[in-house]
Amino acid sequence: MIRVVSQPGRSDQVDAYLATLASDEQRAALEHVRAEVHRLVPEVTEAISYGLPTFKLRGRSLFAFGGWKEHCSIYPMSGSFLDANADALKGYDRTKGSLHFTTDAPLPDALLEDLVRRRVAELAAR
Repeated sequence: MIRVVSQPGRSDQVDAYLATLASDEQRAALEHVRAEVHRLVPEVTEAISYGLPTFKLRGRSLFAFGGWKEHCSIYPMSGSFLDANADALKGYDRTKGSLHFTTDAPLPDALLEDLVRRRVAELAAR
């Protein structure tokens, strides 16, 4: 019998959430976001918060993400964060507290890295 061992910081609950997504492409896009966040912030942990996969850093929410019928979303837990980075986010749909992207137009790695680094810095400044 083969035993699967979870990777450090990863949550079986997040695995289960991603397994419920109807689209393989959407699941792959969110798995990519997940992998990049773990690469950029190795000490990050995962949880489900308010029904969404959430990255936590030292017990504080870094951001959440999710898959919906028409798009994927990132929830940076700070509307001011989205406003402060409006120029970098041109071309992406957003609401007051979320950033939307599609599998046809995923977030470029450089933009995701910048967003993660800025959010980590924002948490550190508090």
